[in-house]
Amino acid sequence: MRSVVLLLLGVQLAYAGTHSLKYVYTGVSGVTGFPEFTTVGLVDGVQFMYFDSNEKKAVPKTEWIRLNEGADYWDSETQINIDEHQVFKNNIEVVREWFNQSAGVHTYQHMYGCEWDDQTGATNAFRQLGYDGEDFLSLDFKEMRWISPVQQGFKTVQRWNNNRGYIESDRNYLSTECIEWLQKYVEYGKSSLQRKVSPQVSLLQKSSSSSVACHATGFYPSGVTISWMKNGEEHHEDVDLGELLPNEDGTFQKTSTIRVSPEEWKNNKFSCVVQHQGYSGGGKIRPIEEDSLPIMPIVGVLVAVVLLIAIGVIVFVVYKKKQGFKPVSGSDDGSNSSARPQA
Repeated sequence: MRSVVLLLLGVQLAYAGTHSLKYVYTGVSGVTGFPEFTTVGLVDGVQFMYFDSNEKKAVPKTEWIRLNEGADYWDSETQINIDEHQVFKNNIEVVREWFNQSAGVHTYQHMYGCEWDDQTGATNAFRQLGYDGEDFLSLDFKEMRWISPVQQGFKTVQRWNNNRGYIESDRNYLSTECIEWLQKYVEYGKSSLQRKVSPQVSLLQKSSSSSVACHATGFYPSGVTISWMKNGEEHHEDVDLGELLPNEDGTFQKTSTIRVSPEEWKNNKFSCVVQHQGYSGGGKIRPIEEDSLPIMPIVGVLVAVVLLIAIGVIVFVVYKKKQGFKPVSGSDDGSNSSARPQA
């Protein structure tokens, strides 16, 4: 009887000291039963705040932000996002016209934030915008200039790059204010954000002739490596690595799937290797026989995707619009309204 071997290894990942603050705004048109606009705030990949246009109220999603920020903070976040919703409603329609599209389902997304290494002090930042899942505009933080991969964005790029006040405002927020808020949030949630939770790993297969999925879930922080080995050597052929997905409890999950013929399975030994800094068992090897593989594959992943959409963390790619966005003034809370474009 052939077997599939599962290895869990503990490693100290190089980016263990890097923290991030990220906001994702998503506007959706042409969809019923789903919020037209959502905002998600994440620290180190963990959602700490949420807003949607149905409830019209910014709410905490972690205990550490709930305990450290009061009513004024949440009132300010709520008002910012109500205003942002109106901007996004207009922007989706304008960009749709620029792309000469008919009415229907369209997405308009803006993602921005900063990173800070608590060991070296190094910082970085990003601001990206996208439309219908494709890159539309992005800010080159080192050069402090806007770029666009599509012709529809060229006019906005030129206009924004000529607005030095807008550029300097963005630089100040991303390099200073964003980092200060990130450091504050990390301090708020250090007992939670600095924890290490080992992954739970399963091998899932429908039948002896179908692909095998190596599914790691429940781990924290998010840094994980899933790889396959064939007869003790690294194997990359016919391997699909899935996206990192959040779980409802703040942990993460990820799946790697391998497609191998029954004959190849029979004549070779395959291993799934999962590496994560939370695992401290020192190289545990657990063989899983073919007959013990579950009949239903990756149900948890499918559920997680539904949850992902439900909480508004819709990670397509980010977008922004072209013709005359007007930045509004910055805020005094943890998010930034200084680069929220308006058509």
